[in-house]
Amino acid sequence: METGAPVPIRPPSRRQRLWEALDERLGLSALSYPVPEHANTLPYMLGGITLFGFVILILTGIYLTQYYNSDPGQAHDSIVYLVQQAPLGDFIRGVHYWMASLVMVTVLLHLLRIFITGAYKRPREANWLIGVSLLVITVGFIFTGTVLKWDQEAYEAMLHNMAFSQLLGGMGTWFSQSFTLSVPMLARLYAVHIAVLPALLLILIAVHLMLVKYHGISPRPTAEARAGTWGKEGAGRFSAHLRRMGGYGLWLLVLAGLFALIWPAPLGYAPVPGQEVTKPPWMFLWLYAFEDWVGIAGLFWAPTAFFALLALVPFLDRSSYLAPRRRPVALALGAALLLFLIGLSLYVALTPPVSHIQMGG
Repeated sequence: METGAPVPIRPPSRRQRLWEALDERLGLSALSYPVPEHANTLPYMLGGITLFGFVILILTGIYLTQYYNSDPGQAHDSIVYLVQQAPLGDFIRGVHYWMASLVMVTVLLHLLRIFITGAYKRPREANWLIGVSLLVITVGFIFTGTVLKWDQEAYEAMLHNMAFSQLLGGMGTWFSQSFTLSVPMLARLYAVHIAVLPALLLILIAVHLMLVKYHGISPRPTAEARAGTWGKEGAGRFSAHLRRMGGYGLWLLVLAGLFALIWPAPLGYAPVPGQEVTKPPWMFLWLYAFEDWVGIAGLFWAPTAFFALLALVPFLDRSSYLAPRRRPVALALGAALLLFLIGLSLYVALTPPVSHIQMGG
């Protein structure tokens, strides 16, 4: 019986050889572990999209630091120079500004998805607490970034920071100028923005991702889905999940770029002491309402209560079910809180500014 000629073995392409070389050294094929198919849907990618946004913020932030002067007498002028003289300075600053807002949106949507699907339940309580901590850090980034531009809005934000430190008494010394007279408060907040917060962010994200890998993607909240379910198996692959997530991240970058071109990042006039005429960025408007009612003390009690409530969610919602319709009380209370905060924000957005610094605690 005759046999055909042997089929020649096709040599690997240059791309295949590059992949094999990288995989041998970096273990990239380990990323192709199984994940549930629903992990490739947009709601379950919000966390990864947020991570992509943070990467863009770090990259654009590195560029901005090359032009920023944290001396209070030079800070505003250094940003004017960045906008008017630095190559692509205005655009990159705009991308940084809008990406910060977009990241805040994706963080909140990610938190909302986790809450609705019950993904904070056993065994993922610790990761929920890490997520709440990451929300706090994100808020810290936006607050310190607002102060750094050192216009009137920034100056008034700094005044609130100083008033907050006085409200805390001895515990607030670190937030006050009296902590050290050798370095201006603006320079210290700059250090927090570019060193302290990024370090905390990277540590918490590393632990967050490790726990996601350990527990797996949370299951779909079907009628019978229960707490205690792990998600290490599925028809999907994490490598495909990563590629799709990167695609969504690129769209986020495109959106920030378009916003930067259409609505450049605002920069007000240099600070004028003795007046309070601005409102904070949109994510702080609800706090502004509490200041209207109780003065500077609202800056402490409102966020403390809010973040404490978020941290307690896994321990207050003791139902073993994940489906929203089987957790009506938790979902109703969550919806009521969300509508309340949105209502406060709209109220502040539509009313004139109020001077709070003289209201005391």
